[in-house]
Amino acid sequence: MKIIIKILVAIFVILLCLPVVLLPLTTSVPAWTWILLAIADVMLIVTLFRITPAGRGITIGLSGMILVSILAIIASQNFAATPPITDVDGEPIQNSIASLEKVNLNRSEQWITIRGQDADKPILLNLGMGGPGGGGFATRSLFEPLEKDFVVVSWDEPGTGKSYNAVPFSELNKQRFVEDAHALTLYLRERFHQDKIYVYGVSWTSILGVWLVQEYPELYYAYIGNGQMVNIIRDDVMGYELALNYSVERGDAKMVETLQRNGPPPYTGEDMLDKYVTYLDVLNDYMNSPHYTVIVPIVPFIAPEYGLVDKINHTRGLIRSFEVVYPQLQDVDFTTQAAKLDVPVYIFAGRNDVNAMSSLVEEYFNILEAPHKELIWLNGGHGLDGSSLGQFVDVMVNKVLAETYPNK
Repeated sequence: MKIIIKILVAIFVILLCLPVVLLPLTTSVPAWTWILLAIADVMLIVTLFRITPAGRGITIGLSGMILVSILAIIASQNFAATPPITDVDGEPIQNSIASLEKVNLNRSEQWITIRGQDADKPILLNLGMGGPGGGGFATRSLFEPLEKDFVVVSWDEPGTGKSYNAVPFSELNKQRFVEDAHALTLYLRERFHQDKIYVYGVSWTSILGVWLVQEYPELYYAYIGNGQMVNIIRDDVMGYELALNYSVERGDAKMVETLQRNGPPPYTGEDMLDKYVTYLDVLNDYMNSPHYTVIVPIVPFIAPEYGLVDKINHTRGLIRSFEVVYPQLQDVDFTTQAAKLDVPVYIFAGRNDVNAMSSLVEEYFNILEAPHKELIWLNGGHGLDGSSLGQFVDVMVNKVLAETYPNK
């Protein structure tokens, strides 16, 4: 019995230490704070073994560690920040901006980061990493190379990350997302005295981006899409069939059985998300990309803009937003619904992208009518990664900005 109690106490100690251990690794909490909390935990662990009787020591020690864990979580939330923009000597660059801010969009409080080496540069609105439910902060670092030529604004959409509780999940629909993105656009234009801004969307947010410029073309210099979604049903069915064939070729009988049992999408019901993730992770294998089941919980933990609660809410937001929003996207077909856009359009497509099928992207591009349009092929798969980032930055600066910004 004593051994079992010791094991349980050890497990509780490890779990209660975790919030403090994560502070220096994954948050913006200053060193003096997490050092003090770490010292407190060490002292309380000593208390577990020094105070007698043992039951009293355990009670005092664990109670104190619970309090320290709560303080660590509160500190992670209160000290959350986006990193400063500095020169080679570590000094802030004059007229730069690096801010994590709460904004009111249509009577709801939502969060953005604003980052740029020069606050007078054109605005690039990053709608977020996809999902539905992937916020803009988790992949914010990918846009750091653009901060020299743009003021990059990354948005945590309602229902994810720091904006997890912005609106009830039952209100997440096309109108809500479009109108909130529109309100954010108006706010940025007024604050930075810009006539228009640029807007970037990837995967799910490439759908939102098209909706946005379709509704309010006069507000945008250009739309930039990546991992462009075109026709949800066709894309999902093609992805499922490729995943099934790929599993057969690899001799993965267990996966073949699972995919056949699930059948082709669209899926509904309580296990909808599991069925989508099952074949999408096979496609990630095909593209040599990390599995969603691995990357989704990890990505928010590297974002210093998130406190520990935000990091958990980002994963929760992806799950809940997907379940609520994705079924609403089943009738999306931009070949008929958005065959004409009244803004310049730049679409980046991974040559090996089988999440947003490159054949469907090319088909849409050929149909699309726009004042100017370009399809730029990237190495790699879905979205941005190390193999495509350099080309993306080069095109954004030397083509998109050079061709569309009036003062360039």
